[in-house]
Amino acid sequence: MFTRNWPRHLLCLSLSLPLGSALACGPDFPMRLLDNRAQSLAELPEGNFQFEINRLGHAIAGLKNVTAATNNPSSGYGDEPNYADQRDQAEQAGLTVEQQALVKQLRTLTDAHQVEAQGASLPAEHMLYLAGAVAFGAGDHGLAAEYFQKVLALPADQRPLRSTWAAYSLGRALFAMSVETDATPDLLAQSRKAFEQTRQLSIDGFSDPLELGVASLGEEARVARTAGDWNSAVELYATQNLHGSAVGYTSLKLLMADLLAMPDDQLTELIKGKPVQQLVTASLISRLGWSFGDQPPNEQKLIKLLQSSTRGSLDNADRLAAMNYQQGDYASAKAFLEHAGDGGLAWWLRAKLALREGDKNAAAAAYAKAAQAFPQNESWGERRTPDYDFESLQPKCRVEGESAILALQRGDYLQAFDQLYRSQSIYWFDAATVAERVLTVDELKHYVDTQVPTPPPLSQQERDNYVPLPVAAQLRNLLGRRLLREERYDEALVYFDNPDLQKKARLYAQQRQLADAAWWPTKRAAALFNAAWTAREWGMDILGYEMAPDYATFGGNYSLETTELKVGPLVAEGEVQRQQASAAKPDERYHYRFVATALANRAADNLPHTSQAFAAVLCSAAGWNSSLEDQSALYQRYIKEGPYVDWAVDFGHQCPYPDFENASKRYVTQVTDSTRSALRPYKRPLQIGGIIAVTAAALVVINRRRLRKAQ
Repeated sequence: MFTRNWPRHLLCLSLSLPLGSALACGPDFPMRLLDNRAQSLAELPEGNFQFEINRLGHAIAGLKNVTAATNNPSSGYGDEPNYADQRDQAEQAGLTVEQQALVKQLRTLTDAHQVEAQGASLPAEHMLYLAGAVAFGAGDHGLAAEYFQKVLALPADQRPLRSTWAAYSLGRALFAMSVETDATPDLLAQSRKAFEQTRQLSIDGFSDPLELGVASLGEEARVARTAGDWNSAVELYATQNLHGSAVGYTSLKLLMADLLAMPDDQLTELIKGKPVQQLVTASLISRLGWSFGDQPPNEQKLIKLLQSSTRGSLDNADRLAAMNYQQGDYASAKAFLEHAGDGGLAWWLRAKLALREGDKNAAAAAYAKAAQAFPQNESWGERRTPDYDFESLQPKCRVEGESAILALQRGDYLQAFDQLYRSQSIYWFDAATVAERVLTVDELKHYVDTQVPTPPPLSQQERDNYVPLPVAAQLRNLLGRRLLREERYDEALVYFDNPDLQKKARLYAQQRQLADAAWWPTKRAAALFNAAWTAREWGMDILGYEMAPDYATFGGNYSLETTELKVGPLVAEGEVQRQQASAAKPDERYHYRFVATALANRAADNLPHTSQAFAAVLCSAAGWNSSLEDQSALYQRYIKEGPYVDWAVDFGHQCPYPDFENASKRYVTQVTDSTRSALRPYKRPLQIGGIIAVTAAALVVINRRRLRKAQ
């Protein structure tokens, strides 16, 4: 049995819990598909430029990807990599201390011939390469090219360290010479061959510490663009990107900027090339140049040119269909889809077009095929919705989430939940809404018992580092709270994910069960009050709704805008009825505070109104912040029914613990007190009557004794 010290012990535990709440500003919130179902089904989210260009180009067999040693994209804060330091460090490798000092000194010269003379003691590949580098730095690109060619002319075993360097630098020197001679085609072609040779040397195992094999792709792309070969430039930059170089990604963005600025006649001609067409389409469906609001005029122009130049095109058909769908040209989108094959994007678009035509069965079938076609790990990165919610866009999860909207509409509630739950954290808000508002508690319990095993608990270190709770644990907690709310106490406890939550839930359950079993009113009142106190202190953890109205998913610190669910084209009456039946009672923010207040009122019902416990229970409940109306009602009840207590001047604050033991005595004393109060006006006559009655009784006794003696 709990003593009056029990809530004080619990109060010590509660001091470690976070206090306060904020309902206005907050963190970024994830998108909810069920918020605006029609929009979720109608929109095709923008793609991801990085993902799209990864589909372009072709990785080169044997060419290693770049590493952190050289791939240092700008942080955005001015921390550009120092390539000269990287070169100088790499240049020292394989040399003696004396040779390293000589190389450093030769780098300061400006005359290549001096380098050749003073560096004669160096291995030939080092001396010749340094001479070429000095000539290049001095602007003598022809002489530089001669020295680099001399390096490459050495036997292979005499140039293991500078072969890739020489080929790469030869390509740069030849390109510089072509610029000086108005882009001579022959020099441009030689430059491209030098960069091709760089990659082959790197593949063949020649030393490439500066990863020039990959860098040569970008350099050759620049040469190709200068020669007017935009298609090759796109492919080369895309390949560079595939090998992990941030330069490739950035260069493709810059190419797009140049394309947008071109005159219509030049742009029309370039768009006919498949690589350029793919790049433009990737940019447009990714909304690379804009996110919301009006589309920039130059992009509108580009779209029209692309649409007119790709009629009947079979290449990149699914992406062209996506671009047209995003622009609202559904007829063109449908035409392209006839040639788009069986990819995930193509089936996704077919599902959306079927919905536009009102064929939900065809849409459901297309969604199923799209979900099968998209790889599980395909990700389009983060995006922002027009409402500025964020979405981690994984097409397979998004497709299944949209399909869940149709499943809800036709009454396949478990299928809808399963499709949303499989997204894990991406659409957890939607899955949680279906779990606690649409599924029955038995449907949810069966799903959890059969498909959601208990995940390993988080360690204390993980909790200290704010590692998110696994979604499986969140779902099990949700079920535990729902079972407690529905008074299925014995079933609820095992679903809470840690001993602390289980302890709190057990305390609440025990008090509710004690109250139901107690036959003596004050015992019942004590259990009800302790249950009420537990509900108020830990209600968010053990009774709160994951979503509206409590938002336990945020710890109650934030709320989301909600709209009343109504029957409509995508919402069936059955779902509305289920959501109404599972709504919080009352359907108010922090509903468990109202639950606590109601339990406290029930506790007061079982107490003598003249007792301290009656006043203390009402006082405590008045400080639980359920609502101003509740606070006022509790105080008015005390005024009308309760006894005078000196601490009532601060009612709702600094309330003592209810004295339930003395309250039991009051059941007897309040009866005798009321009798005394009723007889108080007749006190004097009753006293006289009492004396007379006693005297008469004494005389009777005396007379009886005299009679006995006489006999």
